[in-house]
Amino acid sequence: MLKDELEINDGLFMIDGPLDLSFLMKFASSVPGHDQLRNERFEPQYAQEFEDTEDIMSVIAQRDVLLYHPYESFEPVNEFVWQAARDPEVLAIKMTMYRVNGQSSLVKALEYAAAEGKQVTVVVELKARFDEERNIAWAKQLEKAGCHVVYGLVGLKIHVKILLVVRREQHGLKRYIHVGTGNYNEATAKTYTDIGLMTSNDTIGADASALFNEVTGYSVPRNWEAFAVAPNGLKQKLIKLIDREIEHAQAGKEAKIIAKMNSLSNQEMINKLYEASIAGVKIDLIIRGVCCLKPEVPGLSENIRVISIVDRYLEHSRIVYFYNDGDEEVYLSSADWMTRNLEKRVELLCPVFDDELKNTLIVLLKMSLSDNVKARQLRMTGQYEVVERVYEEPFRSQYVAQQVSSWKG
Repeated sequence: MLKDELEINDGLFMIDGPLDLSFLMKFASSVPGHDQLRNERFEPQYAQEFEDTEDIMSVIAQRDVLLYHPYESFEPVNEFVWQAARDPEVLAIKMTMYRVNGQSSLVKALEYAAAEGKQVTVVVELKARFDEERNIAWAKQLEKAGCHVVYGLVGLKIHVKILLVVRREQHGLKRYIHVGTGNYNEATAKTYTDIGLMTSNDTIGADASALFNEVTGYSVPRNWEAFAVAPNGLKQKLIKLIDREIEHAQAGKEAKIIAKMNSLSNQEMINKLYEASIAGVKIDLIIRGVCCLKPEVPGLSENIRVISIVDRYLEHSRIVYFYNDGDEEVYLSSADWMTRNLEKRVELLCPVFDDELKNTLIVLLKMSLSDNVKARQLRMTGQYEVVERVYEEPFRSQYVAQQVSSWKG
């Protein structure tokens, strides 16, 4: 078909093995002209919380901040690390590295921080698929610069996305944290939808320190105050939260779960969602890729709705919402509900404590659930169908997020 459509007869090559199709992205962006075939250019907003200051940490010290990529720029994360690298009161910077772009500002900032005598610890995952060679190169470069590079745990991929800065202040040490659903990658932050939480919350900070101590081998697993961490506790935490919704439903109360992720295939989680549906819990799942759960089955999953959104940006964020009898809870996570994530990787589930930010994330989830242009609904047959639009105006969630002058509030 391609030969016919492109009118190609010569210059064809047979390749014995997989073909890296990422070259098509470079091809599409480098060929001049043909702008009518490209998406309209979009420039991410700079987070409004940081617009009037160059002191990122002073803002985070006062309030939690959400970053919503690609609608908001990744630049505040870069500036956060550079500020920490230059600040003489910062004692340590620790971060995980799974997929980092080629000319990474973060890596340069870490090298600078090490040269300034700060304790810089980088947990590098060498088995990040397709990025193994690049990560090995980054690891060597960081070690040469004086950073303490850790290569993770035997048998477990380090997939968590977290950044910790420890600063000496008037009343003692203070921790500043960034927890994300996506990688520390400036390039993918322009094409993937991801959420980043920047906070100085003491409970999250203590857990962040303990997590780095654990993955670097300095301590045994702890009893987490805020986090749930795979492979030893994240799945159990999710099951406990779902069980709570089941109890509310069985008591005749409103019970609701919304979960957004890339894939759902772990059988134990699927069975737990079936159990919740049978109990009367209303469940909305926003799953872009693989979904092994069968919705809409009478007596089993009739209270479960599954949609997939495939649009200009890759839907990549993992967000979980529980109604909790009106005391709503929202979590950010690095983990999909797959066996490999829940049982064979170091992953993180982090609560969002700030009520305003919780409400913002709930609005974002509802925007996705309202999509009737790019959303497709999974039926019990296993087929995806266009979301039925009856007397409704077209609502394209990514387009709306892109057009709104500020998606917060």
